[in-house]
Amino acid sequence: MTTQTRGSAVRELPVRGMASGVRGAWWYTVSAILFFELVLVLTWTATLLQGGVPSVAAGAVAVGGLLWCASTLPLLSAYRHRTGDPTAVQWRTVLAPIVIAVGYGVLAFALSGSWLLLVVPVAQTVQLLDWPRAVRLRMVLAVTALLACLWVIDANGIVSASSDSANGYFATGFLSAALPLMTVLSLWWWDVLIALDRARVSEARLAATQERLSLATDVHDLQGHHLQVVALQLELTERLLQGDDHAAALEQLQAARVSVDEARQGTRDLATRFRSVPLRDELANARDLLRAAGIAAETDVDANADDAPASVFGPVIRETTTNVLRHGGGRHTTLRLARSGDLWRYEITNDTDAAVDTLGSQRVIPGRERTGLDGLARRAKEVGGDLEIVAVEKEFTVIVTVPVGEAETR
Repeated sequence: MTTQTRGSAVRELPVRGMASGVRGAWWYTVSAILFFELVLVLTWTATLLQGGVPSVAAGAVAVGGLLWCASTLPLLSAYRHRTGDPTAVQWRTVLAPIVIAVGYGVLAFALSGSWLLLVVPVAQTVQLLDWPRAVRLRMVLAVTALLACLWVIDANGIVSASSDSANGYFATGFLSAALPLMTVLSLWWWDVLIALDRARVSEARLAATQERLSLATDVHDLQGHHLQVVALQLELTERLLQGDDHAAALEQLQAARVSVDEARQGTRDLATRFRSVPLRDELANARDLLRAAGIAAETDVDANADDAPASVFGPVIRETTTNVLRHGGGRHTTLRLARSGDLWRYEITNDTDAAVDTLGSQRVIPGRERTGLDGLARRAKEVGGDLEIVAVEKEFTVIVTVPVGEAETR
């Protein structure tokens, strides 16, 4: 029963997109990879200067390295929505980064004579393409082994040429050889997060589907039984009419009408049972759904919350939770349901992102969302209650109050 609310709200998740925590992890992953690349470029530049390479050449390596780092951004952006299918790669998108990597490697090799500087930019760029997992694993092992060999070759030449620059080159060589492996580990971490996020959404949708199947089974059993009884009663009525036994036929018609009424009442009872979720469960579902979407959610529920009118507060909880998921833009939400004197008071407060318009403002709510809150306000007024919207800097609150007496009449 409690999964119905969760399932209904999950259908709104694609509108919001990835959970905020997952999006934050993605930017952390991108920042880490770019940091590795920038540190390597700066280390290359410092090592070349220490080895006596002219400052103009070392500066060209640094500027080219910055351009190469920037060229990996489109590849990282494409990796965010990867499929693992090489045939799905848009080669027009990856062609420019590959050309820049090759050009930079050739330029750096010509200026420094280092084989690592020739191979690392190309190897790193290739690692960012959308390869299947098995191919990526074999590739990173082969590339790491190749870079280690080139490190040894370059180190022998540098040690024999200048022992002063040898110490600095060992750190540069290690970073160069380890860059593809560190990059793949970062991307693997992102793949794990995406798999967990998709599993979370699939689990919620499966729970909603199971709830619908349960409802469909109950409706089938209920209606099937009554329809079969009505069919038999009508068949018997037809036979009695053919035998001119009108009194008995009338009894069967009356029985058939009773069966139809029982079927209608049973259907209404079944619908009511599936709609009437205890408010504690409604709030728990809302909290779990918000947390699953990456929002820190807390609830503060009165000990006698189940006495509050569920027919009023149930839709309010579902609608306001969906609004936070779709438009809130923040990271924290608090839901409260408590009795305050002669009123039941529900409020939901969430922080808002500065880049996102405040939800609920008369000024920014377009059609459907504004209509949703207006509908909740009408529902509250029908039972003598009220809906209030409080918007302050970076915080938004919806408050619904209903007289205590409505808990007994609704």
